[in-house]
Amino acid sequence: MATTGHDTRLLPGSTLRSLPIALLRARESIMSRFRPMLAAHGLTEQQWRVIRILDEHGSLDASHLARLAFILSPSLTRILAFLEREGMIHSTTDPHDRRRTLLGLTPQGVAKIGAVAPDSARIYRLIEERFGHDRTEALLDLLNELAEQAD
Repeated sequence: MATTGHDTRLLPGSTLRSLPIALLRARESIMSRFRPMLAAHGLTEQQWRVIRILDEHGSLDASHLARLAFILSPSLTRILAFLEREGMIHSTTDPHDRRRTLLGLTPQGVAKIGAVAPDSARIYRLIEERFGHDRTEALLDLLNELAEQAD
């Protein structure tokens, strides 16, 4: 094993057993299957995440959307501008608080979800065929539990 002059006793061991690196490795492995499909539909993974969250949660303000999508505000601003130009989202004033702007899907945004969803489901099925449905569900449960404990 190569050394860099750092005290290796301070490091958590092999990068193969590093939780942050393992999570990134798994994410890249999974997303490498989704990115080409999303690109074929004219979307990035972040744009897809935003419209999925709006589809699932309904109208949201930008700060809540940024938190749910794990996207920094400057990036979200660019994503929202694109989605609005493409006619997939619209903004309205919150009827309960006129200072707030709510973002929601347009019929075109809902149609985009409907167009992408079958291809996305196909990829999920392939992942589950290889990894197993029960293991996939258990992994999702563990990851959600880990995220809750880390907060």
